[in-house]
Amino acid sequence: MMRDANTGCGGTPDHRVVVTEVGMRDGLQAIARTMHTDDKKRWIDASYAAGVRHMEVASFVPAKLLPQMADAEAVIAHALTCPGLVVTALAPNLKGVQRAIDSGVHRIVVPISVSEAHSLANVRKTPRDMIDAFAEMCAMAAGRAQMIAGLSTVFGCTLQGDVPQDDVAALARQAVAAGADVVALGDTTGQATPRQVGEIVEKVRAVAQGKLRSLHFHDTRGLGLVNTLVGLQHGIREFDASLAGLGGCPHAPGATGNVNAEDLVFMLHSMAFETGIDLDALIAVRAVLAAALPGEPLYGYLARAGLPSHMRPSPAGAAMNAAGTQASVSS
Repeated sequence: MMRDANTGCGGTPDHRVVVTEVGMRDGLQAIARTMHTDDKKRWIDASYAAGVRHMEVASFVPAKLLPQMADAEAVIAHALTCPGLVVTALAPNLKGVQRAIDSGVHRIVVPISVSEAHSLANVRKTPRDMIDAFAEMCAMAAGRAQMIAGLSTVFGCTLQGDVPQDDVAALARQAVAAGADVVALGDTTGQATPRQVGEIVEKVRAVAQGKLRSLHFHDTRGLGLVNTLVGLQHGIREFDASLAGLGGCPHAPGATGNVNAEDLVFMLHSMAFETGIDLDALIAVRAVLAAALPGEPLYGYLARAGLPSHMRPSPAGAAMNAAGTQASVSS
């Protein structure tokens, strides 16, 4: 059943939406070059100054497999100096979860693929094996970090093909039983459609015991924001996004680009949702990426076209506001 766009998961009015910046992890792992640690810190600082208060900044995987994440501890240590910033990391196994806990992160995402083919390619375990491992991870992290069951290939898989909705619901139920604090649904391969999103959100909600809170979309086929809108209509209030649309999955061929953070915040603000993010300041953060990753494609409609005129004060209005502010200060 579709919910009112202004009603949260608990059935109460909720105009607040959490936008989690995942570019430092999901974005950077998808490009060939490695961003310098100091540039990652600048990215975190600039995003924080723009009002971003949730960031997924690293993953704990062997450096030989993902050299882009070799500085995970240093990046996390810096992120933790930002007051009020919720710091998240991804960890695919027990060793990674222990490192994440030791680093002091607040939340740990464990990727659990619904597709067996993708699961074997990504973590060399079947989905059932991952649930068993996840139960151990949750026990290890109890009282020290929030555990997120990041269900991936929820909406289709480039390796397996169709992913039955009943399989998604079954895995979500198992993840909750294993100790998940949060269930997040991921469109790893960029195949989600609006109808699918609504159907799967409701199917998973029925078994997730109130723990379905987050959606992660890719914009491979241009439906990222549309799918987000459907998620909003079904009561979801937390979404992943990446500055300049960076991102993808190494084990999901063709799954280019996370939802663009700037475009997402623009859409949310246009619908009167609150994010706490200064949109102009967020767009300006792109300069950090441009300097750190010269030549890397940066995507986004808003950065190219700018805000529509009806969403900006007129020059005369801005001048009057400035004059009024000055007069009140002087008096």
